[in-house]
Amino acid sequence: MTDAGEDARVDLDRGVTMPMVGFGTWRLRGARAYEAVRYALEVGYRHIDTATMYQNEAEVGRAVRDSGLDRRELFITTKLPPENAGHERATIATSLRALGTEYVDLWLVHWPPRGSASVPVWEQFLEVRGEGLARAVGVSNYDVAQVDELIRASGEHPAVNQIPWSLPGHDSKLLAAMRELGVVVEGYSSLKNTDLRAPVLTQIAERHNVTPAQVVLRWHIQHGIPVIPKSAQPERIASNFALFGFSLSPNEMSALDRLSRRLRGAL
Repeated sequence: MTDAGEDARVDLDRGVTMPMVGFGTWRLRGARAYEAVRYALEVGYRHIDTATMYQNEAEVGRAVRDSGLDRRELFITTKLPPENAGHERATIATSLRALGTEYVDLWLVHWPPRGSASVPVWEQFLEVRGEGLARAVGVSNYDVAQVDELIRASGEHPAVNQIPWSLPGHDSKLLAAMRELGVVVEGYSSLKNTDLRAPVLTQIAERHNVTPAQVVLRWHIQHGIPVIPKSAQPERIASNFALFGFSLSPNEMSALDRLSRRLRGAL
């Protein structure tokens, strides 16, 4: 990971780097999705996360075009629904048309199709990458065994595994296992099941003059885990991106790690 302020990125290999902070668009549709993405781009986000099942790729694409930004400045992720296994080419073609782009930066298998790793799907993903329709390919909601199966079958590891990650969901053993396989863990639902009124969070937030949510997101980043917080509220969109004007000390990171273990044990 390179932490160069707002341009902090993680290396996905093959010359592809992904911004550590992305804008999530789950449950954002229509005008609400368009306006949220436009504002996120104005604030400074350059990583936009969508999916076929979100039904907002067209709005994301329009917001990107209307932003006036050079496509090369942006990192766009979309995902294949598991029920579309066997229809990979048609799905990526539809996504590219909706997004109005010739390629995506990252294409993910949204869930293991029918609960299996699905090597045939992965092989199609690798072909799509080889043709330049996706700069990097990966998976979402896969466990270690499923990722390992893909690697053993193809000799290629997913660039990313996008999975739920939060203070109570932090699993150092899983993180280490994914990294051993060469896979970047990207976290979603980063604030889920976290009491933002917890004293350790509020005290650290006050010390840095930030919000408890910003502390949690910064903790992810300092653990090397990219995040994709989502919101339709402008102030929260901006706040979720403002994570590079402060850093957590080793003692603060240790305190949050201890809170993480307590929360995980209470679930």
